[in-house]
Amino acid sequence: MSIREDYESFEEKFLSEFAIKSNKTKGREKEEVKCTVRTDFQRDRDRIVYSKAFRRLKHKTQVFISPEGDHYRTRLTHTLEVSQIARTLARSLRLNEDLTEAIALGHDLGHTPFGHSGEMVLDRVCPHGFKHNEQSLRVVDILEREEGLNLTWEVRDGIRNHTGKNIASTLEGQLVKFADRIAYINHDIEDAIRGKVLTEDMLPKECVNVLGKSSSKRINNMIINIIENSTNKERISMSEEFQKAKDELRQYMFENVYVGSIVKKDEIKAQNIVAELYRYLVKTPELIPKETAKWLDRYGIDRVVCDYVAGMTDRYAVKKFHDIFIPESWRF
Repeated sequence: MSIREDYESFEEKFLSEFAIKSNKTKGREKEEVKCTVRTDFQRDRDRIVYSKAFRRLKHKTQVFISPEGDHYRTRLTHTLEVSQIARTLARSLRLNEDLTEAIALGHDLGHTPFGHSGEMVLDRVCPHGFKHNEQSLRVVDILEREEGLNLTWEVRDGIRNHTGKNIASTLEGQLVKFADRIAYINHDIEDAIRGKVLTEDMLPKECVNVLGKSSSKRINNMIINIIENSTNKERISMSEEFQKAKDELRQYMFENVYVGSIVKKDEIKAQNIVAELYRYLVKTPELIPKETAKWLDRYGIDRVVCDYVAGMTDRYAVKKFHDIFIPESWRF
């Protein structure tokens, strides 16, 4: 047997009956010759890590726009934390760790510059709307390489359904959704404390008493709770008490950090950059780079400009705005 076949045999023996086995994937849209070393899900993970969209995540906002300090999260560090939590859950539940990791690493590839601020603007100004999970799928299906990464059905399903009311078809995809929320709630609390927006004492006592009194304890306790409530079951879940506390803590963050706090003081500026770039580029498609402009005949100007702006990093969006709207003599 090849190394891949040997590992697929191991999966059949070791993984839970509810796990997706690598040799049972629903496959790719375009058939490919199998790798002799890596499973299909391992190949998907590698394709995502080597993609340009993945590299750009290091210069995209998580919550703090242009923070002064090296220790605030970016979209890339968020993705890595989600991946780590998801892998711990997958291994503990004997689910497919490679499938889980691929979904986690790819879930935010379509995120805009300036975090959810940019997403809200594109959703408002684009005729077809904008959702970052749908854009992440578009990145892996179409925009990367010449015609997409040709990922497996299970990875694509997990990326599409990692947020909102959507539910992934696999347990691996479902646990990435939990890992995403566990990661961003807790690391955003840490960043808000570092930015002097919050203190630990300001967090809702009823939530802290259930989940834990520090980020590390909350993450550990939530992971353990999911494992206890999901082992040998057909659905990933938390206990009712933990789910309620998590949802309330998330709501607290929306009310006190994500909306209207000092963290968001430059949000209007960032939104204006995204909106004005979109409107101007729709009128002047000759400014769109050739590698993106090649899609104009197939998808139309609105879709292609949206792809281009959504793919920008924060600093590239600012530079592009300067190049277009700020006269040379006004620059300092």
